[in-house]
Amino acid sequence: MRIHRKNTIAAAVVVAALSLGLTACGGSDTDAKAAGTPSASQTPSDTASKPAAGTAGAAGTGATADPAASKSKAGSTAGGSGKNGTGSADTSKVPACGYQDVKITMAKADETPTEHIVLTATNTSGRSCRLLQYPLIAFGDIQTAKDVPAVAKSKPATTIVLKSGEPAYANVRVGLGGVHENNKVVTTFNVNLFATDGPAEGSRVVTAPSGGLSVDESAAKTGYWTYELRNGADEF
Repeated sequence: MRIHRKNTIAAAVVVAALSLGLTACGGSDTDAKAAGTPSASQTPSDTASKPAAGTAGAAGTGATADPAASKSKAGSTAGGSGKNGTGSADTSKVPACGYQDVKITMAKADETPTEHIVLTATNTSGRSCRLLQYPLIAFGDIQTAKDVPAVAKSKPATTIVLKSGEPAYANVRVGLGGVHENNKVVTTFNVNLFATDGPAEGSRVVTAPSGGLSVDESAAKTGYWTYELRNGADEF
């Protein structure tokens, strides 16, 4: 009788132990699900965890701008392409030279007989001015004298801007050197200038050298105003 009771108690102990083990296992699975442990489908992917290319977080991928390249770009932008950026001045706001702004003199070329003269226009205005196109010359009465045409090849590439005291020059052909030309001798002649919209008002009287200047109006031609007389371009 005692043996049977001992066996019964031992069996009860074993059953109780097994029940506790099964209860512990079941409770663990339920608690894990309740805690919200992520499943494999909820694990963040590699793509999502990596910063996108070109963002601040991608500094190690070369997305950060090259300082040297940025400096180079900034420098090219600062230089600009406009005229002021390249050092070229805008002359459009400089007033045109009027006859009262310049002193005009003449000199014969070193040749015999005289076929050319050089006109020199010096800015006496005390400020800068633009000397436009070519001298308007009247060998004789200013109302009736024949217009002296300009030679296109002598036209300079840029506008002539004279600072105060600076000169410009124009080469003028007054004859062909022949003895049978229809020449006339003048002791003075008139030179007018261009304004921005055509011939300006007024003119300068230029005095010829002693003995006068022999002129064939039909052969006369003038060069444009230039900073200096250029060999070849002003020879006509």
